[in-house]
Amino acid sequence: MGADRRTRRTTPPRARQTVLDLARRLADPVFLVSTAALAGATAALSVGVGFLPVSGAVAGLGTVATGAAVSVLAACAAVVQPRAGRALDAGRLTVGDGLTAGLLLAAAGLGCAMLPGLAGVLLGAALIGVGTGLITPLGFAALAASTPAERLGQTMGAAELGRELGDAGGPLLVAGVAAAASLTYGYGVLAVLLACGPVVAVALRRRRG
Repeated sequence: MGADRRTRRTTPPRARQTVLDLARRLADPVFLVSTAALAGATAALSVGVGFLPVSGAVAGLGTVATGAAVSVLAACAAVVQPRAGRALDAGRLTVGDGLTAGLLLAAAGLGCAMLPGLAGVLLGAALIGVGTGLITPLGFAALAASTPAERLGQTMGAAELGRELGDAGGPLLVAGVAAAASLTYGYGVLAVLLACGPVVAVALRRRRG
């Protein structure tokens, strides 16, 4: 009983968190940049998986060829993700450079998807896979490094919500543009949005500085 009392006395009280504290943390540039990059990567991934087979079918490609495009996308992402994480741990890659490269590669992949034929579909799938493979581990690593341990679950949950918005919003955006114009323009609009990401990130970092 005495030991229990001493433990209770020496345990520091947990700091209370207010809504304002949460808003400040979610408005932090590190959180915004990382979450936006993760959302963009998820949007590109969802569009690639959902619409590249459509582009292949429009180009007259068979089921095997269009299925291969999705497999290429998944394989590239799976190969790049652990390598990006190891490069970050070894200091060969920074979060800022990795996120920028990932967004630009995913945007380039969507640009390639605008090209007709099998080459455009496969090249688009490969670049989207590499871009999302870069962004995913680096984005979560940045969030983990900038978040207090007692708030890690809450931050990751908020970041996952951002990814879900990208997962739903990317295909909706491309489908809406495709309905109004064509699927090619849908790819182009999302590519431009992803390419603008590094510019916004630089502006946020300067504001923070």
